[in-house]
Amino acid sequence: MFLAVDTKDLEERNIKEVDFVIVTGDAYVDSPSFGTAIIGHTLERFGYSVAVISQPEWKDCEDFRRFGKPRLGFLINSGNMDSMVNHYTVNKKRRKKDAYTAGGATDKRPDRAVIVYSNLARSAYKDVPIIIGGIEASLRRFSHYDYWEDKVRKSILIDSGADLLLYGMGERSIIELAQALESGIAITDLTYIKGSVFKTRFPEMVYEAERLPSFSEVVADKVKFAKSFVIQEENADPYRGKPLMEEYEKGWYVVQNPPTEPLNTLELDDVYEMQFENKPHPMYKEEIAAAIETQFSITSNRGCFGSCSFCALTFHQGRIVSGRSTESMVREATKMTQHPDFKGYIHDVGGPSANFMAQQCKNISKRGTCKDRKCLYPEPCKVLDVDHEKYMNTLRKLRNLDGVKKVFIRSGIRYDYLLQDKNSKKIIKEIADNHVSGQLRVAPEHIAENTLRYMRKPKKNIYERFVAEFNNASKDSNKKQYVVPYFMSSHPGTTLADAIELAIYFKKNGQNPEQVQDFYPTPSTLATCMFYTGLNPYTLETVYVPKSSKDKAMQRALLQFNKRENKALVYEALKLAKKEKIAGYLLKN
Repeated sequence: MFLAVDTKDLEERNIKEVDFVIVTGDAYVDSPSFGTAIIGHTLERFGYSVAVISQPEWKDCEDFRRFGKPRLGFLINSGNMDSMVNHYTVNKKRRKKDAYTAGGATDKRPDRAVIVYSNLARSAYKDVPIIIGGIEASLRRFSHYDYWEDKVRKSILIDSGADLLLYGMGERSIIELAQALESGIAITDLTYIKGSVFKTRFPEMVYEAERLPSFSEVVADKVKFAKSFVIQEENADPYRGKPLMEEYEKGWYVVQNPPTEPLNTLELDDVYEMQFENKPHPMYKEEIAAAIETQFSITSNRGCFGSCSFCALTFHQGRIVSGRSTESMVREATKMTQHPDFKGYIHDVGGPSANFMAQQCKNISKRGTCKDRKCLYPEPCKVLDVDHEKYMNTLRKLRNLDGVKKVFIRSGIRYDYLLQDKNSKKIIKEIADNHVSGQLRVAPEHIAENTLRYMRKPKKNIYERFVAEFNNASKDSNKKQYVVPYFMSSHPGTTLADAIELAIYFKKNGQNPEQVQDFYPTPSTLATCMFYTGLNPYTLETVYVPKSSKDKAMQRALLQFNKRENKALVYEALKLAKKEKIAGYLLKN
């Protein structure tokens, strides 16, 4: 059943006073791929009444009074995407379509949606608790560099005026919050919930907190900003993380409690098997692109231990992987086959990385992730548990279900992890035979060793080994299939020489990459910290950052040197690097 979206829905359910009103910047899609649906159904399962205001009018607060005064609080998110990333390209140009809005309309949510919605909710009802969450709030919980204004902004908890922030994956924390509010505890006294951030004027009441540099310090000093980032990353673990505290003016402190523990397999199964309608609400008459892509996809896992510099998953979902059971995913797929719109194709079985299905080592549940080591970078850890049998067995069972024609893998494979498996050749062969729609997406991002070091990505030879094995497997099966790699230009640390090295690599291998993107500095990533400070925050060594529009344009042009409109820029870049001699080779059609 859909969550309530109007007063008629409440009347039909005999709800006279709604407990929580969820406000979201997305169109309402009742699918486990959308956070609003998961949180709403989780609350309903525990006996709380929920109503949804999706993409409210923001010129005044009338829309926020649609259901009357919520008994326990407003729950506010910007949607599945950060509203600024949703609205603007890396060049700060307005996007032409919004995949999370019916018909792709781009005017259904404001910039900085969480702040705008929170202020409107406060205008509607002065004394109702306001709780913010989702990706936009989660990644802005402390002082952060804002690319769109090119400055350090305050915690979104300060700027929004909200009472509490829930970060990360919120099923545990939302129920603890609801039960506390139900019992009569004031929102200002909710200072103990894991996965939450609160404001206080009494720092001495926070037990064993580690102090971050203050807001005024990180604004004035990029070294302090870098050091603050390191402390935050080192404490982004539910088992060994400490409370963190950041001071603001007028005696206010923003305090982050340690992350909530990830859901175990049984709990994760339970979440994804709630009674979702698995489609947009019928009030929408036009298609919602994001809903089409996810409607017949299955989430198999959460968390990622890849630790790529440009990815915010470390701060949002965390480094600890938890996976669903095969039985649960088979039940979900069986239900899909009965959907009137299902054509026999499961579009994806995966998560942040498709082939991560379980916790990465036995030490995780005892003491958490390592503070000073990464699981895959610079080399895979010696105690890493590498086993693809559960994932492959799941794929086998899914593809053999009645009504299923094909099961694809589209969320990307972490190939360096796959190649650690003693059965990697067999696994790659099985994937090539059964789970590729002509193209398999992977993300090497670059091939220059210098850039890969700043990205925390595996070396070029690992990528080349995987491509060779996939190509051989496809050839053995008489299939014309290709690896489609994603590459990134202008990542912090990427020099012009690195970009030229990648262009030569493309030329040598006859590649004309279409999947190329400029680095996009989003809050709370290591790469964004380097972009803003020009420093490696762990060593405080200077990092070259291609920031000017000319630098970025030349790097991107080099990655797509075959395009006629790029040739002048490519030649200019080669001349600047004193590599004119290779211009004939690189630019020759």
